[in-house]
Amino acid sequence: MSAVTYKHFNYGMKEIAHLAAADPVLGEAMVRLGRVEREVIPDPFAALVYAIIGQLISTRSAKTVWERMQELVGEITPENLSCFTPVDVRECGMTMKKAVCIWDLAKEIVGGNLCLDSLQKQPDNEVIRTLMAYKGIGPWTAQMLLINMERPDVVSWGDIGIRRGMEKLYGNPKLTKDQFESYRNKYSPYGSVASIYLWELSSMPMEQRR
Repeated sequence: MSAVTYKHFNYGMKEIAHLAAADPVLGEAMVRLGRVEREVIPDPFAALVYAIIGQLISTRSAKTVWERMQELVGEITPENLSCFTPVDVRECGMTMKKAVCIWDLAKEIVGGNLCLDSLQKQPDNEVIRTLMAYKGIGPWTAQMLLINMERPDVVSWGDIGIRRGMEKLYGNPKLTKDQFESYRNKYSPYGSVASIYLWELSSMPMEQRR
């Protein structure tokens, strides 16, 4: 049984209607796909650990490591994790670099040097800046935490699934950063819901996008 609590990202007709009006191509895809649910982890530390695990590996591989970590640690809290060593954490199936990053974060929080709950009061760019001050955390990892915090306007260039979803949606297999930014601006201020649909589209064969 999972020791981590999950919920679905909260969105409704307001976000869907805005995105459909701003981008009819995305709007058509949303109608075709119906409501797409996205699980998020409300606890910021557990969400951040999961994002670190997920760096540069498949979702399936990340889930396997995540399950092993819960078997090892139980509830994913800074206090529980700090009782183990980075070597213990690595044995869950991740690189030593990730294990050290997670362990260091746990120690920083237990030592009172980092308060993840305080991030709730910070704007997105400040959350990203705060987290990137810690070794092993880049923009993508911070943006995945923002998604778990249910921030409304997160579309990550660093996420290959989101880029692949855009490429399939618009029939453009060589998406440029400028094109990405153009689409992201269209989605604002509800980019996170667009991301949820783009993730869904990324797993579908190209011929099913129409």
